[in-house]
Amino acid sequence: MNVLVCGVGGQGVLLFSDVLARIALMAKLDVKKSEVHGMAQRGGSVTSHIRWAKKVYAPLIEEGHADIIIAFEKMEALRYIHFLSPSGTLIYDPLRSEPLPVLIGAVEKVPDTIIDERIAVRAPKNYPVPAFDVACKLGNPRMQNTVMLGAVSRLLDFPLNLYRQVISATVKPQFVEPNLQAFAAGLELIPPPNAPQS
Repeated sequence: MNVLVCGVGGQGVLLFSDVLARIALMAKLDVKKSEVHGMAQRGGSVTSHIRWAKKVYAPLIEEGHADIIIAFEKMEALRYIHFLSPSGTLIYDPLRSEPLPVLIGAVEKVPDTIIDERIAVRAPKNYPVPAFDVACKLGNPRMQNTVMLGAVSRLLDFPLNLYRQVISATVKPQFVEPNLQAFAAGLELIPPPNAPQS
């Protein structure tokens, strides 16, 4: 399984990928992980490649070979969509975090309609997941990554108790229960695999 996680600094991309890699390890799989976070502290792009199987020989995913891309921000989804395999799935938060050149007016903002069209063409299997909004409603926007983890769990074969175990072992004790609630909320954002299609 090849999973690429992307977002901007401060969204918890690296913690998310650590948790997901630990879950795969607990499932007795060989796991390789790599991350890039050059300007993460300033809202720059952050990515993590996670690969697992019985045996994995390298941590990086080739372009066009990601089974799943998990994007915490809409523009980042578009930025890395070329990594997605033709049969891959994109899960993205429709949240927009505009880069500095847009914020200062040096560059024009790309309309949502253009991004949506490009996502639909390149990733026919896609799930917009409002993880940030759900985390805000739960009282802590920093739990966006845990909400997203709940949504992603619908697409992976790991038992749910593994997610709960790793979350409980990773976050500080006072944040365990809120994060388990965030994970449960994320589960509701993508229908179960056998649910009837509407």
